[in-house]
Amino acid sequence: MPEQKWPQTIWIVRHGQSAGNVARDEAEAAGLPLIDIATRDIDTPLSALGEQQADALGHWFGQLPPDQQPNVVLCSSYVRARRTAEIAMQAAGIDLDDITFNADERLREKEFGILDRLTKFGIVQKYPELHEQRTHVGKFYFRPPGGESWCDVILRLRSVLDTISREYRRERVLIVGHQVIVNCFRYLFERMDESQILEIDRVADVPNCSVTSYEFDPTRGKNGKLVPSLVNFVAPLREAGAPVTAEPDVPAAPKS
Repeated sequence: MPEQKWPQTIWIVRHGQSAGNVARDEAEAAGLPLIDIATRDIDTPLSALGEQQADALGHWFGQLPPDQQPNVVLCSSYVRARRTAEIAMQAAGIDLDDITFNADERLREKEFGILDRLTKFGIVQKYPELHEQRTHVGKFYFRPPGGESWCDVILRLRSVLDTISREYRRERVLIVGHQVIVNCFRYLFERMDESQILEIDRVADVPNCSVTSYEFDPTRGKNGKLVPSLVNFVAPLREAGAPVTAEPDVPAAPKS
């Protein structure tokens, strides 16, 4: 058998509900152009509910046999993602000193550039030409000034996959990131095209603290491959009585 290229298991998790998610919902409901949040997006913390969701997720990991629990944790450098990972590992009873735990800026949120903190209404009001261009080009390729397209995010995630396949073969890797990160990893692992991933994004947002996972199957493909196991799995939250939330990240461009 050829040498295994991939980890044995990869879990991809969106962070728990954040204060930014809550502020965005309030601004959208009030028809305001700007989301009222004082912190940088990087520093936006979890809400109290987000902490509860992360704790519920961690208890689910803690119920797995020790040889099936994460031994590598890679998280976005943003506060809400890192805290989700830390709370989850604490609730699972996994000591961070006993595993590999790295905050990786390549897993950060998609950068929104000049559209940062604007609601849908605010984007149309302040930058009607950009809104028209985005509608024409589509969010997969559209790059707002100073920001990123989905393709830009995918490019940095390809670099993350190079690191994972080089350093974490046969390991059990938990990745904690953001909604676009989850979807862009799905695009890569499942070899999707633009229309497929945007249809998934259009149908529903990724729930906070949901689990999407892949297991290595040595019988698949020429040298074995990662195959989907769970998709947006939220049972751990429901079992723990933590409400399931699926607010878009800030700002949320219209679905298309």
